[in-house]
Amino acid sequence: MRCVIARFPFDLTKSGVLESMKGIRPEPVTGESVIIGRRHYPAKQIGQVITRQDPRDFTGAEVLRAMARLGFTCRTLPEPAPARVESPLQRASALLGAPLSV
Repeated sequence: MRCVIARFPFDLTKSGVLESMKGIRPEPVTGESVIIGRRHYPAKQIGQVITRQDPRDFTGAEVLRAMARLGFTCRTLPEPAPARVESPLQRASALLGAPLSV
């Protein structure tokens, strides 16, 4: 399958990616990741290995798009949950604590 990563075309296959990543230890995942085999690899690490380019030359989204088209499971960062906003009355009640039972 033909993919464009960092403005360069690449002919990628699922078996080719599996072969390229064989024996490579995954770096700690802090953002977008792809599951290859039983391992979670950062998207930038996969892009660096399969394109032999500096990770600053491409985005993780480009790699995720290519890996998803090849059939790999891709994970993005979950959206942070919205912070719960307390009313002044709820905040004061929490500061005072729960009533004591006698």
